[in-house]
Amino acid sequence: MALFNFGKKKEEKVPACSCNGECPTSEVDEIVNDCCDEAKDGICCIKVLGSGCKNCHDLLENTKKAVATMGFSVEVEYVTDMQKVMEYGAMSMPALVVNEKVVSMGKVLKPADVEKLFQKLGF
Repeated sequence: MALFNFGKKKEEKVPACSCNGECPTSEVDEIVNDCCDEAKDGICCIKVLGSGCKNCHDLLENTKKAVATMGFSVEVEYVTDMQKVMEYGAMSMPALVVNEKVVSMGKVLKPADVEKLFQKLGF
């Protein structure tokens, strides 16, 4: 008995994030500062991506505290426009973006965790 596949194409699975499925966790290990020429302390921009919920606001405040503690002179931007959020490929909120790269998503990092992440990234 033969089974026929009339016009159905085999579905290809596409990774949900921009790492092409190679990230072991929701954090990256390093980033390259190639996003702009105005980098201060090696960081040109820090953004928190979110929908406006409590967790997103918590990550925003915790990131601001970490930036102040580390003495960085970069303003933390809060992005809630879902079209812009989707352009980063972040599939879970809140997400943290450093130098236009998503470095954490789906976690509300404490200020100490954000500091550790920045240190891990070489800042």
